[in-house]
Amino acid sequence: MIRHRKLLLALAAVAAMSSVSAAHSEDAFPAPISTDIPLMHEEAAAAGIVHAYRGPWEYFVGGGGASLDCNDDRMPDIFLAGGRDAARFYVNRSTAGGPLRFEEKPIAIDPEDLEKVLGAYALDIDGDGMRDLVLMRVGENVILKGGPECTYSKANREFTFDGGKAWTTSFAATWEAGQKFPTLAFGNYVDRHAPGSPWGTCHDNDLFRPEAGDRPDYSDRQALRPGHCALSMLFTDWNRSGTPSLRITNDRQYYRGGEEQLWRVEPDRPAKLYGKSDGWQHLTIWGMGIAEGDLDGDGFPEYALTSMGDTKLQKLSEDADEDEPLYTDIAFARHATAHRPYVGDDLKPSTGWHSEFADFNNDGLLDLYIAKGNVERMPDFAGFDPDNLLLGQWDQTFAEAGHQAGIDLPTKGRGALVEDFNADGMLDLLVVNREQNVSLFRNSGAVTEYGSRPMGNFVAIELEQPAPNGNAVGALISVKAGNSTFNRTVQAGGGHASGHTGFVHVGVGTAERAEIRVKWPDGEWSAPYRVFANNFVLIGREAKAARYWYPPEDDSWQASSAQ
Repeated sequence: MIRHRKLLLALAAVAAMSSVSAAHSEDAFPAPISTDIPLMHEEAAAAGIVHAYRGPWEYFVGGGGASLDCNDDRMPDIFLAGGRDAARFYVNRSTAGGPLRFEEKPIAIDPEDLEKVLGAYALDIDGDGMRDLVLMRVGENVILKGGPECTYSKANREFTFDGGKAWTTSFAATWEAGQKFPTLAFGNYVDRHAPGSPWGTCHDNDLFRPEAGDRPDYSDRQALRPGHCALSMLFTDWNRSGTPSLRITNDRQYYRGGEEQLWRVEPDRPAKLYGKSDGWQHLTIWGMGIAEGDLDGDGFPEYALTSMGDTKLQKLSEDADEDEPLYTDIAFARHATAHRPYVGDDLKPSTGWHSEFADFNNDGLLDLYIAKGNVERMPDFAGFDPDNLLLGQWDQTFAEAGHQAGIDLPTKGRGALVEDFNADGMLDLLVVNREQNVSLFRNSGAVTEYGSRPMGNFVAIELEQPAPNGNAVGALISVKAGNSTFNRTVQAGGGHASGHTGFVHVGVGTAERAEIRVKWPDGEWSAPYRVFANNFVLIGREAKAARYWYPPEDDSWQASSAQ
């Protein structure tokens, strides 16, 4: 497999170099936009969401949220961190293709547990079919057990989970082989109580592995030491070995000698850092966000790492051996550095936060969204720093379209949720802003001189399998449409303090049919499922056929068999 991958990577490199060899800098030779530009309408207030992420210096970082279906209507609902203020929950009342509508729903728990929240991720920890919420906080982290109709209860004691007292800024989860419940990883920032804080005082990170039993028991904690002030993390099967590793992106600001990290997490043994002898190369950045995406369809993921000053776009080197995490940075060649504002006259370096690969225009090419915003008032970095929407191009580069799409607002972005909130087949965008109301952009189609028009086709896929891991976290979804193959991984983690669950969106361009195969988390491949494009597809582990789900035009929903 590795030799085959090397050949594919070599061919891809030749193609990429032929398309960008004439470029000496992104600014001197900006890439033309050869694909549809999505028109994004900001309508947070009109949709009923009035919420900001606020607070003093401990809340300069974080500021995220989670999207999840909490009432079985398959429409994504929203939990938003508030920092100093209380976090809030919004139930989705949108209808198919209509304006975005949300209704705030109070969470009946101790109000103090909803304060000091930096971000959240959703997953079904206890296997009861309802997604739970993991809250990252300044102080004790909290697990909220999901109940019927978007109700929640604090489950720290029930799950034997010690939320600690750290300043937690990142999270990821995976199901290890043979485990009934997920392994949970928490990334911590500065140790606020250490002498000399904040300089050189990064807190250890935490890995919680479940004890054997019929209920979640997280009394087993491994300190991941050293911690280098983690700001995002994800479990990633980087070499398609079937055993995901834990990748952490770290803020070099506070730790001399700090670097990006990759932890080997194997069953029945303590997690262990990859080092230089393993092929891991020292990389020091102001690491803030991380995203995984397979840009060229070769089956091996690329990673976008945001920072202060530029973005790294890493690709597994064609010289890497089977278990050697040797990466090369292709951000410059692909026009993806996003190193300074693309509009306005502020030419100081940018500050990148949440990053996410997604197909906003349904052309089959992955795009890269980056939330931007000055940490606070740092004079050496841009004050007006609009979010990036880097559209994937047919020559394997990216082209900036944030201004034309309408997302270049004077906000301080942090975390984000990329979701199809109104089930119209086009990805929308919610951005959590510091000290300003969230931005909620509805995707209304491709930009034209007369307004907008429909874009390419899509399929949206939701996986189901028996517990444990009923939502198939860790599964690889492979979609073939025409001569192209698009790969997506189901994950709990990544971005910056923000994550989404539910349907996995895949643009398929002009294709009217698609063939879907699933590599389930245990490594078993499904049979191919043939579906029509422009549908929401449900795939069960043992199902002989996929099913279609039809979005609600009122308050009802239904599913039928795909033919």
